[in-house]
Amino acid sequence: MPLTLASTSPSRLQLLRMAGIDPIVIAPEVDEEAVAEAAGELSPGDYVQLLATSKARAVAAKEGIGTTLVLGCDSAFEFDGDVYGKPGTPDVALERWLHMRGRAGVLHTGHCLIDPATGMQATRVVSTEVEFAEVTEAEVQWYVSTGEPLNVAGAFTLEGLAAPFITRVVGDPHAVVGLSLATLRELAIELGSRWSALIAK
Repeated sequence: MPLTLASTSPSRLQLLRMAGIDPIVIAPEVDEEAVAEAAGELSPGDYVQLLATSKARAVAAKEGIGTTLVLGCDSAFEFDGDVYGKPGTPDVALERWLHMRGRAGVLHTGHCLIDPATGMQATRVVSTEVEFAEVTEAEVQWYVSTGEPLNVAGAFTLEGLAAPFITRVVGDPHAVVGLSLATLRELAIELGSRWSALIAK
């Protein structure tokens, strides 16, 4: 029973491969802004879970998906009550980092695992606290200039160039990278599968 990843995130793919899973990768083709607008006001946890479920369902509905389990994920960073998605531009990334340095926020990651053969699905949100070092403005400017923070939730990556700027993680560090492997195992069990069945032979 192979796994299909409803995401083009290199970090999520790397995590799965590190754990012995070699998933099929299919872009979910979900309009995230339209989904968010239709949903109205949601908590950060509900927001990422909605998007994760939308992505998994979009891929599970495709023809020829077969008996593979489909995993959708989405992440957002909550800081001072605001939700930080991907900054998109250097100016936004710089502003966020100057605000976040020396402080902490919460990275929420939604998971949805679907069995297309039965229509069953299992979902879970994992929330992890991330604390940042009191980095200098010069360090922030350098980091932003690398381009890494522009297209990731919260404008940072635990497994990348921002790693030296993160002083503490409370919770599942894999969830900060993109998906919780422990949670994926639990969701697979909920759907009647075994973790070992997902491992590449």
